[in-house]
Amino acid sequence: MSLRRIRSSAHSNIFRSAIGVTGLALGLAFAAGPASAADVIVGLVTKTEVNPFFVKMRQAADARAKEKGVKLIARAGKFDGDNEGQVAAIEDLISAGAKGILVTPNNSSGMLDVIKKARAAGVLVIALDTATDPADAVDATFATDNFEAGVQQGTYARKAMGDKKAVVAMLDGTPGGTVDTFRHDGYLKGFGIAEGDSSIAGAAITNGAQDKGQIGMENLLSKNGEINAVYTINEPAAAGAYAALKSFGKEGVMLTSIDGGCAGVRDVKDGKIAATVMQFPYKMAAMGVDAVVDYAATGKKPSGFVNTGSFLITDKPVAGLDSKDTTWGLANCWGD
Repeated sequence: MSLRRIRSSAHSNIFRSAIGVTGLALGLAFAAGPASAADVIVGLVTKTEVNPFFVKMRQAADARAKEKGVKLIARAGKFDGDNEGQVAAIEDLISAGAKGILVTPNNSSGMLDVIKKARAAGVLVIALDTATDPADAVDATFATDNFEAGVQQGTYARKAMGDKKAVVAMLDGTPGGTVDTFRHDGYLKGFGIAEGDSSIAGAAITNGAQDKGQIGMENLLSKNGEINAVYTINEPAAAGAYAALKSFGKEGVMLTSIDGGCAGVRDVKDGKIAATVMQFPYKMAAMGVDAVVDYAATGKKPSGFVNTGSFLITDKPVAGLDSKDTTWGLANCWGD
């Protein structure tokens, strides 16, 4: 199944039996009764520990776990794209007796075996932020509709540029993740162009990092000084892109992004980024912890895709596109 076909679709859950012995009831995991909150372990595995988005997700999960009286064990990859590190983290959480694992996969198809192992052991597995490929490899996904967020970003950029001929640079994230694919494809749809269009000057992989965003933008500008629109996978990459654009004397380029962190919203307010699309990592994390607690108490599993919402943030709205200003954005942003 292609990444495009799994966007925002609600897939039915496939129950993975803890042991393949014929005749065991599906509710075997709860034969001894529901677990008390104090005995419940919730695992959280994020892409990295340093990206502000995942820092907020971890903080929100920790706060919700304390509120519910359960134990949170948080792990992360060493860098964006560290699939092996995340696989090892899930292995450890299975061994620790986690009742549920919340994961933001670095590679959407690279963790299927360990996720299958976890579910076979009776562990509830929920993807946060980033869908797996296929989507029904996990019990449920709580995330932004990343394709739609990309559409919002691209639509704004195209409308704000008016009739100006576009020369577009694409600053992508990490190959292999559904977030990267959905946002990239959504931006192109919103902008009204297709992959391979002559208006696309080039692309660079940033891994969602500021330094790589700057290097990628510098390289693209060195090859084509006519770039006047820049897609970015997230706000750290956008901050790097802005630094490069400034050094080239091209601060008026249509630079847009996705995230909704407070630093990114301030960049919109300061005119460094024209618009960003806010998402809600704290909502994903809190919902995930709640789902694990409910599963431990009742055996009930969530299913399918749950859209946690997004809003376009800009102080220069365009006709026909809903948006919020930076005053609202700063009141609802996350991070420092």
